[in-house]
Parts: sequence; structure tokens; C-alpha cells
Amino acid sequence: MFKNILIPTDGSKLSAKAVKSGVAFAKSIKASVTGCYVVEPFQPYYFGDYIPPDMPTPKEFEARAREAGEKYLEKIAAAARAAGLKYRGSVVMADTPFAGIIDAARKGKCDLIFMASHGRSGLSGILLGSETHKVLTHSKIPVLVYR
Repeated sequence: MFKNILIPTDGSKLSAKAVKSGVAFAKSIKASVTGCYVVEPFQPYYFGDYIPPDMPTPKEFEARAREAGEKYLEKIAAAARAAGLKYRGSVVMADTPFAGIIDAARKGKCDLIFMASHGRSGLSGILLGSETHKVLTHSKIPVLVYR
């Protein structure tokens, strides 16, 4: 049924568990895997006239974020290789994570988004994370949420 599964990651522990399960699911149905890490635009932080001396430039921020994204995507790639699956992945620049995830799925011709739920502590534990909820709300592509 599904031929190409998008597995987004943010590098969190729950996301790592979703990657493992997503790859296992893809293997069970003989689907390929597409990895995705979303980088939001640089948001400078300063206080009045004070600009911290260690604040990165937008280019430095993007380079560091892409480096982190590649590190997390390599974990998906390794899991897919170990499972004998075709893999491709990309670091995506987007205004919001949910928009980047949906756009990556569309551009990658994915027919399923397999992603982790978030925000599972205290009362909010019964709710999905805001980005997961937004993907569910806005995606025309089916979404499987890993808890």
C-alpha cells in the first residue's frame, strides 16, 4: 500500500524511537524511507541595546543547524541501510516544522508520514505535540503517529 515513507526527526529520544519503529514498519511493507530534519529561520536574541557576543550570524546558525540535521539524518540512513531499504534524506529550511515536514513529504512523493508524538508529560501527556497536531491537521498525506 505505502511505497515511500517520510520519517521526520528532531533528534529527541522519542523521535529516535519513532525512527526505529518507522524503519521496521517500512521494512515490513517493503517501502523506501525518506528522512527529514527541519530548520526554522534564525531568530536573533538580544536585550535592548545589548547583543550577546556569542550570538551566531544567520549563516553560522544555518550551518550549525544543517550539521545537526545531517547527524540526525545519518541515524535514519544507518537504520534504513541495516534494514536493506532504499533511503534518501534532506535538511529542509521552513518557517515552521510542520510546514517543512508536509513540504518534504510532497516533494519526496511520500505516501505516508510516520512521526513521533510530542509533549507527553503531565496533563499534556494525553495530547499530541503541537507540530504533530499541525501535521495531522494540514497534511493531505496520511500520517501515522508513534507514541
